[in-house]
Amino acid sequence: MAELGAHLTAASAGDDRPSIFEAVAQDSLMAALKPALQHLVKVLAESNPGRYGFLWRWFDEIYVLLDLLLQQHYLAGCSASFSENFYSLKRVPTRERRQQPLATAGLPKRQHWKSLLLLVLVPYLKGKLEKLVSSLREEDEYSIHPPSSSWKRFYRAFLAAYPFVNMTWEGWFLIQQLCYILGKAQHHSPLLRLAGVRLVRLTAEDIQALEKKSAGATSSQTHSIKTQVQSAVRKALGGIAFSLSTGLSVSVFFLQFLDWWYSSENQETIKSLTALPTPPPPMHLDHGAGTALLPKLKTVCPLCRKIRVNATALSTSGFVFCYRCAYNYVKTHQRCPITGYATELQHLVKLYSPES
Repeated sequence: MAELGAHLTAASAGDDRPSIFEAVAQDSLMAALKPALQHLVKVLAESNPGRYGFLWRWFDEIYVLLDLLLQQHYLAGCSASFSENFYSLKRVPTRERRQQPLATAGLPKRQHWKSLLLLVLVPYLKGKLEKLVSSLREEDEYSIHPPSSSWKRFYRAFLAAYPFVNMTWEGWFLIQQLCYILGKAQHHSPLLRLAGVRLVRLTAEDIQALEKKSAGATSSQTHSIKTQVQSAVRKALGGIAFSLSTGLSVSVFFLQFLDWWYSSENQETIKSLTALPTPPPPMHLDHGAGTALLPKLKTVCPLCRKIRVNATALSTSGFVFCYRCAYNYVKTHQRCPITGYATELQHLVKLYSPES
């Protein structure tokens, strides 16, 4: 009986553990938001470079500031990042086993700041490193440094080592996820392990506490100017973060759709869907009379009925005439003498045979 009770206790303790699908889905949510927002900023910058160009030039820095504000708001109020809260998850300290604190209690200060830095700073630095590697590769192809320069040897060694470093980084995440699937690890991501937290599902008590906090949150009365200023700044930042998070919650699926729509793998499908239909060929004007003009001998001009001189084709129809005949006819009638297609003098194409 004691063994059965211990087994049931362990099973109930493991019920709050999110599945690998939930954990990976909340990771991919933030990974999909940035490219979609980046595309929207690019469209704005291209439509009005003078007004919105700075958004495109400083997109990474602006995004990391907004991300910092957003994640701070959710970590302080919900003990979770934006995407984790979106999937009804929260963070608890790794060593917290017996009674988990409510989501509204927040994380301990050490785990809070670790989580914030790893959520915001690591993706920012990784993106900057990828851009640096891309620019160095382009510079290496069109480099003006002499082959023996120490700088060129250094960044060539860096470019050679980067794929292995990146493979090690991605492999670390893959191994951690496999261990999480097999039940050998408490974290699906090494970043959670470095932050000293683990993910669990929100309980009914957590949801009730979050609802009460959002419905009845009132600030205490303060009298000193300093505390009033701090409270006003905190309210303003909280309002910005709340509006940003609400807008993201509403538009998250729309942004993911934009990311899918403008992905490189989907470009061929987009072209096939948005391509204009092929226009029907123009109707032949006076078709019978036009075909009657064609001589049986292909080297004869259909207009003068003599061997062609300075053979010239009309790009609108493809028929060949003497240059003088085609020039005079098109100048007078503005159409092809055989098909009746509208033709101008710039549609005359001089032909050069191998014999000439």
